[in-house]
Amino acid sequence: MSNPVLWLPTQERADATRMAEFTRFVEARHGLEFKDYNALWEWSVTDLDSFWRAIWEFFEIPHFKDSDTVLADRKMPGAAWFPGAEVNYAHAILCHADKDPDRPALIVQSETFGRSELSWGELRAQVASVAANLKALGVGQGDRVVAILPNTETAVIALLATASLGAIWSICAPDMGHVAILDRFQQIEPKVLIVQDGYVHAGKTVDKRDLLKTITQALPTVEHRIWVPVTGDVPEGDLAWADVIGQDAQPGFQPVPFDHPLWIVYSSGTTGNPKPIVHGHGGILLEMTKQALHQDVSDRDRFSWLTSSGWIMWNSQIAALGQGATVALFDGAPNYPDMTVVWQFVAGEGLTYFGAGAAFFEGCRKSGITPGDAFDLSALRSMGSTGSPLSSDGYDWIYTQVKADMWLAPISGGTDLAGAFVGGNPMLPVRAGEMQCRFLGNAVRAFDEDGNDLIGEVGELVCTEPLPSMPLFFWGDDDGSRLHDSYFDTYPGIWRHGDWIEITEDGGAVIYGRSDATINRKGLRLGSSEIYRAVEGLDDVLDSLVVDLEFLGRESFMPLFVVPAAGVAFDDALKDKIVQAIRDTVSARFVPNEIVEIAEVPRTLSGKKLEVPVKKLLLGGDPDKVVNRDSMANPGAFDAFIAYAARQDDAARKG
Repeated sequence: MSNPVLWLPTQERADATRMAEFTRFVEARHGLEFKDYNALWEWSVTDLDSFWRAIWEFFEIPHFKDSDTVLADRKMPGAAWFPGAEVNYAHAILCHADKDPDRPALIVQSETFGRSELSWGELRAQVASVAANLKALGVGQGDRVVAILPNTETAVIALLATASLGAIWSICAPDMGHVAILDRFQQIEPKVLIVQDGYVHAGKTVDKRDLLKTITQALPTVEHRIWVPVTGDVPEGDLAWADVIGQDAQPGFQPVPFDHPLWIVYSSGTTGNPKPIVHGHGGILLEMTKQALHQDVSDRDRFSWLTSSGWIMWNSQIAALGQGATVALFDGAPNYPDMTVVWQFVAGEGLTYFGAGAAFFEGCRKSGITPGDAFDLSALRSMGSTGSPLSSDGYDWIYTQVKADMWLAPISGGTDLAGAFVGGNPMLPVRAGEMQCRFLGNAVRAFDEDGNDLIGEVGELVCTEPLPSMPLFFWGDDDGSRLHDSYFDTYPGIWRHGDWIEITEDGGAVIYGRSDATINRKGLRLGSSEIYRAVEGLDDVLDSLVVDLEFLGRESFMPLFVVPAAGVAFDDALKDKIVQAIRDTVSARFVPNEIVEIAEVPRTLSGKKLEVPVKKLLLGGDPDKVVNRDSMANPGAFDAFIAYAARQDDAARKG
């Protein structure tokens, strides 16, 4: 039985979407007629050459040289896309400056710097200036330029300047610890480092000069540093950002092969050394341009995604810029002075599209705020969510407390492919707890253990056909073994993502969490998100984390850790309420063996719950090895689990 429909587009809105326009384009070009979206999707993952050529032509991807061949080698890993084609990512983004240089390209609301705007003409000029300065410092094709910057225009300008030269970009957020940053940057041996020496967060100035000193000393390949001063002066011998953006320089773009490295992004690094994932200019252009169909974004939009610069959603928001949209960047604490500050930003900037992590929306719901009553959100047409599954209660809160007549399109994908597997379609109904469709060109399936395709059942999320934005390689993985072991070791030649997914009968999708954090109770498997929906649906519970501990020769032991809502006592009455919620909405089989109070759930910098590290710890893992605290958003949260593990060990010895 399908989940209830929460929103349905009018026929007028559906017909005016970019998805509808693209469908008409394909039908006319190829003499086809698609009866529904699922038929269009099936064509897109079957005739890969025609589909990706249609994306190239429909969006008129800027390029220096075309290719007669779309996909030269249809295999994973190692697919060869558009051989001989030459592009440049920065060139494709900044072509919009030619159309209307005075229109705003970037809006920045920063706790550190206040509010500012940058027109398309100003953006292009500052990118050209920074590129000229980088070139004067000896930066060329293949050199790595890295940055420790917040979500402001500085990072966007630096990325585009780096890409314009054919150099390779990589960024870490300034709130990351020095170990986590070095774990990433030491692997790729950067030539130039761009940093901001501090910032304001939740009303407090954070001085990062000591951390930056430690980092610069540990990166011997860095030849030049560029500083954005906030808490001190620019060190002697280094360059000031203000000086490198003010040069009068002509824009220039180095043509590079389609598969030339664009940037290096990283896996979370919470359970091991972060994987340095290399994406190419052409693959990112195609995948992130295609996303405009699924987000219905164009140059009419004012777009924002609430993100840290260290999350792949930071990269993804540049895709909206690539469609000519005005992108609004929020740099600050999303809960200071309270949870309404972001909604004030959404309303004040007249945003048409706003996205954030599911944890943000759940936090808003739990706080009891009603943005739709407090602010004028009349401009807001669309919203997105990702990072973790958005609960049905989260859907309901958005439609009742934010805006009723609005398209809500959660997505699920990953840093690995810089894109989404499943997400939105503005022509389809929105159902509670579901994502609307599989993305075009993404051959997403749910597989059982034997590789059989499942519909209406939960299975491993796999992708059976190559995508242009799949990693070119992992930096330093010379024989490709690490790449292979990360995605292709379970089903040969098929990408296994590591999530549980259900493909519904009508083509929608539900994500059930990480497959390596599966709960297995007496032979019945369940994704942890089912437990979270039941438990966190209670107003008395703010957050939760569950793990299934399967000991050799024993039945599973499943502790549930909960963060009570403010003012709620952690007592037997609350425990009984939690147990009843699980019985009623999941199954009595999944009632936890123990319910434990914690102050906060440990999370990655992108907001994902650290289920696997907690599970490894409670199964006897070394606390210093199961998680890299510098890659956590709240490192202190792990202490409660170390203490819990010690209590369990002590009880086992006494027992």
